[in-house]
Amino acid sequence: MENKVILVVDDEPRSRQGIKKTIERGSQQYEVITAANAEEAIERIDHEKVHVLITDIRMPEVSGLELLKKLKEKAKDPVVIVISAYSEFEYAHEALELGVVNYLLKPIAKEKLMESIEKAIEIEKQREKTGMFNKIVDDKLLEMQQLSKYNRAVKEAMDYIDQHYDEELTLKEVAKQVHLNASYLSALFKEELQVTFSEYVTRKRMQEAKKLLLSTDLTIAEIAEKSGYQTSKYFIKLFKQFENMTPNAFRKQNENDS
Repeated sequence: MENKVILVVDDEPRSRQGIKKTIERGSQQYEVITAANAEEAIERIDHEKVHVLITDIRMPEVSGLELLKKLKEKAKDPVVIVISAYSEFEYAHEALELGVVNYLLKPIAKEKLMESIEKAIEIEKQREKTGMFNKIVDDKLLEMQQLSKYNRAVKEAMDYIDQHYDEELTLKEVAKQVHLNASYLSALFKEELQVTFSEYVTRKRMQEAKKLLLSTDLTIAEIAEKSGYQTSKYFIKLFKQFENMTPNAFRKQNENDS
């Protein structure tokens, strides 16, 4: 698992290096990089993924708060811890409005610093999970699966598809599982879900395929098979119809975003 990157921004070299050393001594699971001012910090964040930003609030030219505003404009969102030798409430208040997760006063106690970093890393992990969930989830499918007003047979059919999407599924076979005539189940699907049986199966399979594309190194052929498709050619064709890009392009685009 890759180390989380922490960027320490402080115009005082002694303070900057002190915080860096404290973190490195406290844990080996973080890669700590530094910047002497806001411009340098932005440069670093533009070129590498920074998970946690620790910044002094008072710096010459561009303050820590200005730095946070600039990052917001650029849609860069590391989890932020602010440090300051000043305890004025307006700084803390503005920092909190900018989404800062902790506000530490100098001199910083080692335990307090490490505690704040652990909390920030947890927040960052949650954000990552949420980001991945949003890339994978099919809103229409989610909406269908959350409604409880459906006919019992439709619910059972949905459950069966959700558990067996990686196998060959036919309307006839699913209808048999829920003790209904195939054409009646087909009509029920359209009436209650506003999608065909075939579209529901495809949406479920596409959602699972996206999950595998983002969370594994499996080949496209392997993902096609695990998503219920016997040929990768047909899987790629369907994926393009649903996502307007190939599975490979989807994987690459989201690797670049993360």
